[in-house]
Amino acid sequence: MALLLATTACATNPVTGKSQMSLLSEAEELAIGQQQDLEIRREMGVYDDPRLQAYVTEVGQDLARVSHRPSLPWTFTIVDSPAINAFALPGGYIYVTRGILAYLDDESELAGVLGHEIGHVTARHAAQAYTRQAQASLGLTVLSIFVPGMQPFTELGSAGLGVLFLKNDRAAELEADRLGVEYGSGAGWDPTGVPRFLATLARVDALSEGGVPNWLSTHPAPESRVGRAEPVAGKFASTNATKKNRDVYLDRIAGLLHGDDPKDGIVRGNVFLHPSLRLGLTFPDGWEVMNSPAAVMAREPGTEHYMVLQEVERPRGGAGGNSLGDVAVAAMRQSGYSVVEGRFEQINGQDAHVGLYRGTAKGTGKVLMRAAHIAMGRQTYAVAGFAPEAEFNLVDREVLSAIQSFRTLTPAEASRVRPNRVDFYVVRPGDSWQSIAVRQGKNIVNAATLAIMNDHEVSAQPTTGERIKIIVEGV
Repeated sequence: MALLLATTACATNPVTGKSQMSLLSEAEELAIGQQQDLEIRREMGVYDDPRLQAYVTEVGQDLARVSHRPSLPWTFTIVDSPAINAFALPGGYIYVTRGILAYLDDESELAGVLGHEIGHVTARHAAQAYTRQAQASLGLTVLSIFVPGMQPFTELGSAGLGVLFLKNDRAAELEADRLGVEYGSGAGWDPTGVPRFLATLARVDALSEGGVPNWLSTHPAPESRVGRAEPVAGKFASTNATKKNRDVYLDRIAGLLHGDDPKDGIVRGNVFLHPSLRLGLTFPDGWEVMNSPAAVMAREPGTEHYMVLQEVERPRGGAGGNSLGDVAVAAMRQSGYSVVEGRFEQINGQDAHVGLYRGTAKGTGKVLMRAAHIAMGRQTYAVAGFAPEAEFNLVDREVLSAIQSFRTLTPAEASRVRPNRVDFYVVRPGDSWQSIAVRQGKNIVNAATLAIMNDHEVSAQPTTGERIKIIVEGV
């Protein structure tokens, strides 16, 4: 991606009023933002809900008008990603994922998130980061969002969005938190929206062992920021800054797509289904499963035991060297794995080569890997599981069982795969997060996730009569 360069000059920071070195003029910020906006829209896509897009834009524009740079051509976009994320580009380009919207509990929290990202733009954090890196001869950095340690194949570590981001330092994030509070309250929203949503992020962080590509990948730990944001919110509290508009917000996100889109494959608990490719796979029970554009990955919590499902490119040319076994061995050797053993078999009617391999996985060290290369029509898929050599025997049986679950979906099965969507439920006497989750189905979201999505501590049960968000299988 070509980037514009500028000669070093002093510029006045619109937020602090202080002079600082900068390589980017405002015109160059606008040009870079416009260029990268096209890339983001192409790679991530825009969520197809004009009414919700218009709502987020309305809230964002109200905030921008009270910001330090109201004259920028601000744009606010919901990108079609299940990740919990929000980010900004120079020049006034603000993005929230559809994934983060399900974790916001009211309009003031939305204003807090948008205000935070507006703060990055008004304080020229991207321009400052660009200048620091250029002066250190480091250039711009491509930040790949991925699951740490899950790199059994050459390119798996770069799965996810490969768009230019400049990671902000801790001071910039704290300043953006403060500006989010300031802009939100200035436009009439309850300033506690920022610390409340930071508390939600802290719960997400505590629940996950990491690896989910989200806000937590590009921002400092939210738990440490809650305590700093709360007194700031107290300073901006006033009788005029009280808007929360919870019911308005919930009504706007009704039917919001949650999690994977079936067109890209969908995860149901430990089951992965892809109706377009007509394939299914059941990972070991209790493993965490994540779908990405490059692969489907799973991990046994608390361990370095992993599985992956991904498509493998077959060699082109004549028949020699193009057998399924040749494809399997060539792919594994290219990824740095040596062959221990291999055999041919049928897996639910599909030709397969199942092998044992030895190699090194990034972040894990020396591992043994059980990998099956399965022919399905014109495609070849690899289903593999690996663990440190000393622990491999503990998981080999589970990995083999998962490999044997690879199957072709019937047309009827494929047609029944529906996306998950946000709906609502009024809590009845005797209800708990556990009972509500079980009623919705264990393969949708668990009790802890329901609690966090509804701005509750995991240990705190819902209140009778409370209107809560739930996730249902929809159309």
